[in-house]
Amino acid sequence: MAQPTLPILKKLISTNPQHLRSCFRSITYMPRPGYSGAKPVNPITGAGIRTPVTLIPGDGIGPLVTNAVEQVMEAMQAPVSFEKFDVHGNMNKIPDEVMDSIKRNKVCLKGGLITPVGGGVNSLNVMLRKDLDLFVSLVNCFNFPGLPTRHENVNIVVIRENTEGEYAGLEHEVVPGVVESLKVITKFCSERIAKYAFEYAHLNNRKTVTAVHKANIMKLADGLFLESCREIAKSYPKIKYNEIIVDNCCMQLVSKPEQFDVMVTPNLYGNLVANTAAGIAGGTGVMPGGNVGVEYAIFEQGASAGNVGKPKMVEKKKANPVALLLSSAMMLRHLELPDFADRLETAVKHVIYEGKYRTKDLGGTSTTQEVTDAVISALKMT
Repeated sequence: MAQPTLPILKKLISTNPQHLRSCFRSITYMPRPGYSGAKPVNPITGAGIRTPVTLIPGDGIGPLVTNAVEQVMEAMQAPVSFEKFDVHGNMNKIPDEVMDSIKRNKVCLKGGLITPVGGGVNSLNVMLRKDLDLFVSLVNCFNFPGLPTRHENVNIVVIRENTEGEYAGLEHEVVPGVVESLKVITKFCSERIAKYAFEYAHLNNRKTVTAVHKANIMKLADGLFLESCREIAKSYPKIKYNEIIVDNCCMQLVSKPEQFDVMVTPNLYGNLVANTAAGIAGGTGVMPGGNVGVEYAIFEQGASAGNVGKPKMVEKKKANPVALLLSSAMMLRHLELPDFADRLETAVKHVIYEGKYRTKDLGGTSTTQEVTDAVISALKMT
């Protein structure tokens, strides 16, 4: 299914400047379990209609960066319409009308939702993943031409199991001063995330899948995860399979990140690895991500660190919109709109390469709106 977009990429590369050619990644096609392939069509004219997408601006910088996406989508006339809802991380649950919208539209774009530390309020982010069974978290960490970083040739995809592990939320106080937190690993969830990782590698011409674990200590839980990965790996003989202990993985990431390709991890390790890889490749403000299940998908900033931002950043309106713009490009590709996705990615990378409009985290002084306007101007050249 990824093959039809190859001619588009070849055409874009042949008509774009040399400095942008090297930044084209192999097609980021995310496998879609259970997808039927049907597209909405006007029953009278037979023409395609705008695809509705649920939009949750969220907290902190969320409204700034989601507004940037809305402007860019309108400028490029992408066939997408947004159903916007006001949701905040301090709510006890996701409102029913929001869940109904996501289940109806199948796709959601969201800003960060703050998660209170401690107390009795559960994370709405985790709630969404569990209620919609978004068992895959995918974060793509890669170098941008024109953006200097300590390491070069970084292009890592972190595929994280999203529904169990330490995030199962099974905690209780045994006696005063003693808390027990359960880590849940199942063969079913381990096999399906491993299957997704290998399928992603196969569809995107990736060469290696590395399983991240701590099976030397958690011999049963992480041992089951590894056993499942090994079993799935047998079905993909052309893809190299490696294993690495999570502490060694972190050390290798900061010393030689270019050695990694696709990484598959249990829940907690994936969060740590993805944020570390994002910091190495340019920062959390530029890394896209998506959460996918059998029926639904939610796209958001890839690295959770900084996805809400600081109050001063919000006040000065200087949040970096790049991560969510690239996440929306992933969303467009998920919606089988690869030409729009490629145009958007090319425009964003052009702005970063040019270097005139960058937010503070990338060494500049630009506002969110100035970066958004620059991306819109770049779109007009594609």
